[in-house]
Amino acid sequence: MPIWSLHGDGRTVARGAVVKPDERLNWPGTIAIGAQHVVAMFGATFLVPIITGFPVSTTLLFSGLGTLVFLLITRNKLPSYLGSSFAFIAPITALNGGNRLETPEQITQALLGVAVAGVLLAAVGFIVQAFGTGWIEKLMPPVVAGAIVALIGFNLAPAAWGNFQLQPEVATVTLCAVILFSVLFRGFLGRISIFLGVIVGYVVAAVTGQVEFAAVDAAPWFGLPDFHLVAIGDAAAWSIVPMFLPVVLVLIAENVGHVRGVATMTEDPSLNKHTGRALIADGVATTLAGGFGGSGTTTYGENIGVMAATRVYSTAAYWVAGLVAILLAFSPKVGAVFNTIPAGVLGGVTTALYGLIGVIGIKIWVDNRVDFSRPVNQYTVAVSFVIAIAGFALNLGSLQFGAIVLGTVAALVIYHAGNAIARLRRTGADDGGPIPAVGQLGGDPQ
Repeated sequence: MPIWSLHGDGRTVARGAVVKPDERLNWPGTIAIGAQHVVAMFGATFLVPIITGFPVSTTLLFSGLGTLVFLLITRNKLPSYLGSSFAFIAPITALNGGNRLETPEQITQALLGVAVAGVLLAAVGFIVQAFGTGWIEKLMPPVVAGAIVALIGFNLAPAAWGNFQLQPEVATVTLCAVILFSVLFRGFLGRISIFLGVIVGYVVAAVTGQVEFAAVDAAPWFGLPDFHLVAIGDAAAWSIVPMFLPVVLVLIAENVGHVRGVATMTEDPSLNKHTGRALIADGVATTLAGGFGGSGTTTYGENIGVMAATRVYSTAAYWVAGLVAILLAFSPKVGAVFNTIPAGVLGGVTTALYGLIGVIGIKIWVDNRVDFSRPVNQYTVAVSFVIAIAGFALNLGSLQFGAIVLGTVAALVIYHAGNAIARLRRTGADDGGPIPAVGQLGGDPQ
């Protein structure tokens, strides 16, 4: 593993320069940057266990451990924080009718799906390391990838509404705060608008007497996280594993996008050759979390934002962030505070959050100029969206296939089978590739 070299004087980053992954600032500066990464990931990472019912402290622990595992497997060359993946929310909460899990048995059953997803992601990583990412792009072209990402977010809409109804006033304040902060602040503060919105909603709920602090007062400052062992021998747990399979496709897209983003920002295309290692690392981290009670992990766009704002891509900062997260995990009082977040705050923030997941999928279409005048593309999205939003389900014996699984299968089958038929018949209904650019793409008007 390379030792970081000091960037310049260790205190400043010259205009137009970046601190590369194998460089670092002086240690006070590195620790400060690492702390920013913790703040950036915190808002989103703690929301997943709060929404799903997983232990918060345990999720933080495996988030930090997963980050260190990622740095080790990628040979300290890819800066990334592994936070909780929102893609796991839908299949996890599906175990309890779309609501957060309520019993240890439900948690251990859900952990099996998380662990299996991790194993499959790592397997894909080994394949990518050997053969590259071309086959992924053929399996999931932009219209399919965007549909799968978007339908996961839209499938969760009823859960957001369910929490919103419980405390509509608090939920409305939270939602308005999230939106306001996103347009009011520049740079880093704008990127953590969801976190800031949660704080505002929580304060309003506390001031109006809608938060119960008894559990916080009773929780010790230091203690072990609440571990749960994966239910490998539970037949009922294996029956719900198919619901987690589409998550693997989302994790692939997120990791590939992360590596490409970092390679572009650091102007180092050689980082792309580590894509397979990134997938393996995230797979191992997710499997580890699933084995003992943590939520599945993924690379975090929030931390990409911190790197873009600071121009510091040093992996040393991520070692600091991972270690800080691990330390926080050993404070039951921290976990107790998060568990007091009322339903209204969750309803407000998830109304925005789930919609944003859908928007990410739509952005994939925009960025790749998907041609929606083609019937194959139209029906790929139309059918998969209705399946996801309506909550279609299929039970085959002990196997349960939820809306996300069915929507994903529909998108893949309609696209590939439809293209094959249209091209065989030469009807012009197939995906003809990106639509031609009209006018200038980006930048200031000429």
